[in-house]
Amino acid sequence: MLSGYTPSDLQWMQHALRLADMASEHGEVPVGAVVVKDGELLAEGWNQPILGHDPTAHAEIVAMRNAAAKLGNYRLSGTTLYVSIEPCTMCLGAMVHARIGRLVFGAPEPRAGAVQSHLQLLDAGHYNHRIAWVGGVLADESSQLLKTFFQRRR
Repeated sequence: MLSGYTPSDLQWMQHALRLADMASEHGEVPVGAVVVKDGELLAEGWNQPILGHDPTAHAEIVAMRNAAAKLGNYRLSGTTLYVSIEPCTMCLGAMVHARIGRLVFGAPEPRAGAVQSHLQLLDAGHYNHRIAWVGGVLADESSQLLKTFFQRRR
């Protein structure tokens, strides 16, 4: 884990939160993600498993697919992935394979979070690629989006 975050981390997380809001407007769980390289937006995505009839269409996966298509390479070395909630095991595995350099996430996910809340996969040390990470960036805002979404569904 990295300690602290930068002003640009806040900017990119706000972008991810706007995408999460878009997901919510489409009836999807509000999660948004952006991939940034050298301070520039490379790609973005928001949760869309319902719309896409695709159980793997989490915001992180969509953003990484878009970034890989833009670069013409599935390896996303030197990038930072911002996501509004702690990634699940599937998304974290894809990040390792894509060689994401850094992960910044918002709210913890106590039931399925694979970074710190439920599992601590990045600390395991047995992967062939290490991802630096920081969590809790605009966590309250992300948690509120999720809370509001699920309250409306009940």
